[in-house]
Amino acid sequence: MRRLAARLGFTLLVAAIALFALFPFYYAIVSSFRTGTELFVPRLWPERLDLTNYVQIFTQQAFGLNLLNSIIVAAVVVVVSLFLGLTAAYALARVRFRGRVPIMMLILGVSMFPQIAVLSGLFELVRFLGLYDRLPGLMLANLILTLPFTVWILTTFMRELPKELEEAAIADGATPGQIARLVFLPLLIPAMVPTGLIAFILAWNEFLFAFTLTLSGERRTVPVAIALLSGASRQELPWGPIMAASVVVTVPIVVLVLIFQRKIVAGLTAGALKG
Repeated sequence: MRRLAARLGFTLLVAAIALFALFPFYYAIVSSFRTGTELFVPRLWPERLDLTNYVQIFTQQAFGLNLLNSIIVAAVVVVVSLFLGLTAAYALARVRFRGRVPIMMLILGVSMFPQIAVLSGLFELVRFLGLYDRLPGLMLANLILTLPFTVWILTTFMRELPKELEEAAIADGATPGQIARLVFLPLLIPAMVPTGLIAFILAWNEFLFAFTLTLSGERRTVPVAIALLSGASRQELPWGPIMAASVVVTVPIVVLVLIFQRKIVAGLTAGALKG
């Protein structure tokens, strides 16, 4: 009886957490099919599947191009972050040199700065490099957000790998690059997948840098494009198109999580058991 009550309580708790987490997204989907005064009528299901808002965001502005910009920026940021993170993790975890601990502390400290604290200096750097209102400027800015935790996580995982693997590869004549690519890379995939996904989400949702470092509509990413969907007053805000745009932006993240969910779980549980 106690076991049944415990299971029932656990099920209800999980259901409550799922409802709390998923209901805002569900209501955004419902609202995206509404127009006009229907948006202000609280109902839990759409009266009809009206795609007017979805058509509007793609026809009345360059939302499709903004979506492509976000995909390009986020994908490049993930690739560069993982490449630099892997090489830095190999040096910090496997190569003995003076100052490793201060460097790790410095990398961790950089991630603690709020975006607004580095915005002015980053703006001057991007403008000096001629990258203002260009996608490479956004990529450079987003690396400030993704590189510190990428290096930190991959370094932590690489420290847990047996040294015998590296010693065996060295005995076989492998170079440091071959060791990192052929020995450590396959073993670090469970860590790289969730790390890369987090980096993608950070770059995908980043607003402050994207808003400051872009000027033309053709260079904006989707968070900025959604923020600029506004009317003359709060009552005239196009809530329907905003909800439709929010659903479109959220779908790629959901798809990526569903595709890599096994790798994510493997990465989160790696190192939990030692035998």
